[in-house]
Amino acid sequence: MSQANRFGCREFRRNLLTDRRGFVKAGALGLAGLTYGDLLRAESSLKPGERKKTKSVIILWQRGGPSQHETWDPKPDAPQEYRGAFGSMPTKVPGIHICDLLPKCAGVMDKFSIIRSLYHGDAGHSAGDQIMFTGYPPNKGNPNENAYPSCGSYVAEQLGHLDRDLPPYVMIPRTLPGVDPAYLGKKFAPFETQADPAKEGPFEMPNFSLGDSLSLNRLDSRKDLLGSFDRLRREIDSSGAMEAADGFTQQAFDVLTSSRARDAFDLDAEPRAIRERYGFMPEYKAPTPDRCGVPAWSQRMLLARRLVEAGVRLVTVDLRWWDTHVKGYESMRDGFLPRWDQAYSALLEDLDQRGLNEDVMVIAWGEFGRTPKVNSTGGRDHYPNVFSASISGGGIVGGRVVGESDSKGAEPKERPVRPQDVLATMYRHLGIDVTRHYTDHGGRPNPVLPFGSPIDELFS
Repeated sequence: MSQANRFGCREFRRNLLTDRRGFVKAGALGLAGLTYGDLLRAESSLKPGERKKTKSVIILWQRGGPSQHETWDPKPDAPQEYRGAFGSMPTKVPGIHICDLLPKCAGVMDKFSIIRSLYHGDAGHSAGDQIMFTGYPPNKGNPNENAYPSCGSYVAEQLGHLDRDLPPYVMIPRTLPGVDPAYLGKKFAPFETQADPAKEGPFEMPNFSLGDSLSLNRLDSRKDLLGSFDRLRREIDSSGAMEAADGFTQQAFDVLTSSRARDAFDLDAEPRAIRERYGFMPEYKAPTPDRCGVPAWSQRMLLARRLVEAGVRLVTVDLRWWDTHVKGYESMRDGFLPRWDQAYSALLEDLDQRGLNEDVMVIAWGEFGRTPKVNSTGGRDHYPNVFSASISGGGIVGGRVVGESDSKGAEPKERPVRPQDVLATMYRHLGIDVTRHYTDHGGRPNPVLPFGSPIDELFS
């Protein structure tokens, strides 16, 4: 541990543990409470102009693989077994058509662009995750484990905290294959919200723990605070927990004690009209689309906006589960597409109205696309040969289409794009040095990206 970190831990212990009255006061504010919810529900939302100017990214991770035919690359002139059940519709930008079940997205087409010629070579969910988040092949032994660091971990390592009170890299609600730090170390893992804004009831962060044997949540109640304080102080001092805490644990403490973190995570501070614009608030009774297995993940997207506005550098939002093998038409029509249309268009408009477009890049994609031909159950299967993504912000000009798939949406026809090119575009926006090498567990140096070039057509 660095001298600065040791000093910070000592200061924290001294301020927290040597003053009973100060500890009681902190407890009244939530520090000695039983849940993260007590800590993170606090004051009002961030005041206008409070956000420090910085570059940040939101990754909307459509895990499962959204069908290119039923989203950004419809094929209305293809045979029925390829074009599917839906049609296409014109957008606000002349000449660009998208699926006709995305009318709100069509109305904001000038705020985002589409890549229609993405491809890679692996049809496994976790393997695809690894490729898209790292730019490298998956771990051959276990594709659920990162063999190479995720893009977010590189952001955390090279850029660090914009604000010490906030983690640089956040996962909503929890990790998935591809997002871990691998040989960079746990310090650069994503901070998981664990709590899910898509679930019914208030959004409350989980209990904070220092480890298996020591937890702030072991304080039984506020009336026992003083006695518990003495025990907690002895345990911390004897265990050396804070002296030995790694960077990840210290980061958790920073979030635990930060009013800025409480503000950023406090969805209840968001005006109700904005929450409703994103759609399907968790306290609403789940409507019919939930029978298709689609969560009300719109509020996850709103939380991501709050976090980048507050100073988080990269937020990944899990928007699973677009795995439409069976009854794909029904799942897309009744579940995924109306919710995506509502929430995605709301996010783009929200960022624009807050003046965040130049600073915040939004990448919406999954690990692959779906087969060009509909299967016997009315669904489409895994297909990495060609798929689509949408991207906005960070200087990207809206209303652009990069690449083209063939007439059946089966292969790239023009301007093939690799996932590494999208990652290179994101890294340039953030200021990441992709040529820097990091040593893996086998002693081999690896660059941030093995190959890939920014997609310049998106910027002119």
